[in-house]
Amino acid sequence: MIPQKTIAELINRHSILEKDLSAGKIEKKLFAEKSKEYSDLNEIVEIAKKYISFEKNKEELEKILQEKNSDKELKKMAENELNDLQAENEKNEKKLKLFLLPKDEADKKNAIIEIRAGTGGLEASLFASDLFKMYEKVSHKKKWSLELISISRSEAGGLKEVIASIKGTNIYSTLKYESGVHRVQRVPDTETQGRVHTSAATVAVLPEAEEVDLKINESDLRIDVFRAGGPGGQSVNTTDSAVRITHIPSGLSVSQQDEKSQHKNKAKGMKILRARLYELERSRIDQERSKDRKNKIGTGDRSERIRTYNFPQGRVTDHRINLTLHKLEEFLEGEAFDEMIESLTLQAQEESLNNL
Repeated sequence: MIPQKTIAELINRHSILEKDLSAGKIEKKLFAEKSKEYSDLNEIVEIAKKYISFEKNKEELEKILQEKNSDKELKKMAENELNDLQAENEKNEKKLKLFLLPKDEADKKNAIIEIRAGTGGLEASLFASDLFKMYEKVSHKKKWSLELISISRSEAGGLKEVIASIKGTNIYSTLKYESGVHRVQRVPDTETQGRVHTSAATVAVLPEAEEVDLKINESDLRIDVFRAGGPGGQSVNTTDSAVRITHIPSGLSVSQQDEKSQHKNKAKGMKILRARLYELERSRIDQERSKDRKNKIGTGDRSERIRTYNFPQGRVTDHRINLTLHKLEEFLEGEAFDEMIESLTLQAQEESLNNL
């Protein structure tokens, strides 16, 4: 049961914000912040009022049921009403608990997605390319902006590695459950015996950190410049435009050579480095907070096998929630993506509620 004081504070906060916004004497930035908070509370305040009045309504109905002289028909009506009231209260309590869960400050951020071919040679690189195309299609459908940061191609149109920045609304909250090992089972084009091969690719989704989120001291960085090289030692650029940035305290290192400008390569490299350092700090804090928790979802463990794409059976299975969709083609086209994400989000919320 949620303490009545907590619910009363929520209702009171909504009332204060309503008065402040009606007065209209607030600076622009603060007005926007309070408007957003008021809008969020608007969705839950009526439920909060029903929840706080539940005990009183329950007592009145129980009084009717306990009265010896009460009409039988009246008692039956009161009993039905009490059952409905208790069922509604259980739903309201769950909604309120979800609303009161600590918010992940990164959920509203843009994201950096990194996809790397894993075990399986050429087939793994082709699968990495398929995954990237899927995220491109999801981004297009949701009207997100996807910007390529770096790309390393393999033969036959595959990808050894690709890093991209995705911008839009609530990007990280949508894509954060994609981190982990994605496994594919299919017959490669090069397979003459028709045997099914298993390959894998890893996906890492990082919240894109701004300078205000994480301060990086220049003195903590070592920046090396070198000449960019293409496949097989082929020269890409005749100037020292490639950049390697090493964060000395953490040992994290980022290399960037896609641009012809050293300045642009450094800017892209810093974007990736900042995101990785921010995620490193978030993981450290999260581990301290949740030492006793055993959440299956959202751990962000890149070594964890999270999903299997089985082409012969036309299915995609998420192993964290044991959900199988027999819509593999639609999923890779971005059509059934939301169905999977919504199920993962609901399960993650359930786990968070159980840990309260």
